[in-house]
Amino acid sequence: MSTHPAPRPYRYYDLIMALFVTVLLISNLLSSAKIIDLGFSLGSLRFAFDAGTLVFPISYIFGDVLTEVYGYRRSRRVIWAGFGANVLLGLFIWLAGALPGEAEWQGYAGQDAYDAILSGVSGLIVASLAAYFLGEFSNSYILARMKVWTGGRWLWTRTIGSTLVGQMIDTTVFILLATALGVFPPELMASLIATNYVLKVGFEALLTPLTYRVVNLLKAAEREDYFDRQTDFNPFKISV
Repeated sequence: MSTHPAPRPYRYYDLIMALFVTVLLISNLLSSAKIIDLGFSLGSLRFAFDAGTLVFPISYIFGDVLTEVYGYRRSRRVIWAGFGANVLLGLFIWLAGALPGEAEWQGYAGQDAYDAILSGVSGLIVASLAAYFLGEFSNSYILARMKVWTGGRWLWTRTIGSTLVGQMIDTTVFILLATALGVFPPELMASLIATNYVLKVGFEALLTPLTYRVVNLLKAAEREDYFDRQTDFNPFKISV
């Protein structure tokens, strides 16, 4: 006999899933399109980061909210939805680039412009999927376990603690693989890892009051505050 409660409908779960996946797709497109340089350094470390960093930390906030309110199993399902959406993004950007361009389009834009901005997405998707898989599941697992350990108290310790680990894994794996695949120049690798990590963790910490607000509102609206006491944490399952 299953120890899991029967699935029940939620009012906002599907909306959060859609927003989560949207943020991931925007992040990958921006990461390929531009590297931002704020024009200053700390010692030899330049404050340069890929443009996807502007939105990617939001996915971790959604991940925290999902796990805190709905539990690891439902968060796992959303993570896999994002994984599948990223695969489709990479596939169709590659396919569009491989097909011949129309003559007038070649005149005002052209294949070279397409390749310069978007050809890195396919390699970036490979790096992103590996980093995303390891980082998101680490974040969700740590938050879920810490919630049980703390008895649901001190939410800030879970959101920030899980982000410290998840973003370290995600950022390091992503930048290393993307650099190896030619998406980013090797000379920027150390700066990109350090700057991305500091910005992502800082962004999460800065928005902790908002995370508290959203979590409390959702718990009240959904009448749910899930504790993963008997959860199977196998990341390769999709079922709830």
